[in-house]
Amino acid sequence: MLDIATLKQLVRTIIATREDEIGCDDCFNELDRFVEVKLKGKNAAQAMPLVQHHLEMCPDCREEFQALLEAIQAR
Repeated sequence: MLDIATLKQLVRTIIATREDEIGCDDCFNELDRFVEVKLKGKNAAQAMPLVQHHLEMCPDCREEFQALLEAIQAR
């Protein structure tokens, strides 16, 4: 049985679904480039909107993005 919070998140995810989405594999393959754009001070969301949208929708990929960004910034 789904709790209310999980059900609400599922509905939000369904509503936000787009025809031109990418999956986790494609997002992961683009994360290094997405981070590079972001670290150059450019608008990564504008440059790579499909990756941005996926990161907004997928907590696992968002976690990978944050870890990669923090690892590079720690250098």
